[in-house]
Amino acid sequence: MSGFLFNEIVFGPVKSRRFGVSLGINLLPETMKYCSFNCIYCECGLTGEDQEKHVKLLPASELEHAIRQRFEALKLQGLKPDNITFAGNGEPTMHPGFPAIIDLTVELRNRYFPESQITVLSNSTRLHIPAVKEALMKIDNNVLKLDAGSELMYRRINRPSTPVTLAEIVEQLAGFKGNLIVQSLFLKGSVNGEPVDNTTPEEIRLWKEHIVKIKPSLVMLYSFSRETPEKELQRISKETLQQIAGNLEGSGIPCEVFD
Repeated sequence: MSGFLFNEIVFGPVKSRRFGVSLGINLLPETMKYCSFNCIYCECGLTGEDQEKHVKLLPASELEHAIRQRFEALKLQGLKPDNITFAGNGEPTMHPGFPAIIDLTVELRNRYFPESQITVLSNSTRLHIPAVKEALMKIDNNVLKLDAGSELMYRRINRPSTPVTLAEIVEQLAGFKGNLIVQSLFLKGSVNGEPVDNTTPEEIRLWKEHIVKIKPSLVMLYSFSRETPEKELQRISKETLQQIAGNLEGSGIPCEVFD
């Protein structure tokens, strides 16, 4: 599997196009991607079909120790991140210790970097788990994925490894009562001879319906910026993204475009 993997539990701080100076936290293995999606554009590469046979997750206590140590070191260096961002090599909420790690991170943030925000980048597939949703409600930025308007395009782009449907994801996102940010990645091309394009008028119409139902505090629009595992994909221009954003004018939902 080709792709870019993070080889540390805590990495950075790095400059993020969406979150300023960001300190990243990776709860997943350093040698493989572990995810409930197999997105055609993922910078970490493709998800292995046999990932459950090979995944070895570090215990929460070891992850918490690494986070605590890095926070202490950064404080001594006089460095302060804008964001503490859970991302890494796949879907962070798949770690069984995720809720406890969020609790610790909130405690440490309040102690060391009280002005920093805590952000989780999630693919929205595990929001039906009460402990996961409760943990997300404790942080500043729930950045949750919605890449398609139709079930067909959702399956062609995100390729879920679980039976969760797009309609179920939309219902879960709406359940946050606005306390979330939706991130949507747009692209076009083909995969295994099948067309992929979430920028068509019909896809945008359906996507807008979902967004209006969800009523997020913000929508982030972007296209991929690194090499993709599926090669016949095209980036979407900033101008096209701005046109897509224009569909939300008058809805009262803020929208930002990132290039």
